[in-house]
Amino acid sequence: MADVQVAEKHGKQKGKHKKKRRLGVRIDMTPMVDVAFLLLTFFMLTTAFSRPQAMEINLPPSDSKVEVAETNLMTLRVTPDGSIYWNIGTKPPQKVDWSNFRELIVNSNKANSRLITLIKVSRKAKYQDMINIIDELNVDNVTRFSLAPMTPEDDQALAKVGAK
Repeated sequence: MADVQVAEKHGKQKGKHKKKRRLGVRIDMTPMVDVAFLLLTFFMLTTAFSRPQAMEINLPPSDSKVEVAETNLMTLRVTPDGSIYWNIGTKPPQKVDWSNFRELIVNSNKANSRLITLIKVSRKAKYQDMINIIDELNVDNVTRFSLAPMTPEDDQALAKVGAK
């Protein structure tokens, strides 16, 4: 691993000061290089196996407008406290518990095969609430959904039914 080379004596020195001998030290770097490449290989392989999990969302162009009949539109509104209110068309919003949410989504989509779900989340709501709703829609095989910002009209509609 390491090697010390000792210089040979060349004659006698004159004077009081002894000339210091310089020792040559040679360190074998092979084991350190082996360990470095082993660690490099290990980290390259383990990071290749752990891919980030992401959901692909296709967004339409911002200038496009799609006309949808109100009877084919289910609106889900999420309030800052995490409550979910839903309505179809112009009916007043109704509160739904998370335990009944899956049943509501499945039954609504069975009743109307052209139903589009519009998700509106308050800016003060938790991001996790929106993720939970999108995950539930994916589990229930609902592929026709859209995200939209909460408007003052939505806040007024929720205020009429007593939402916070």
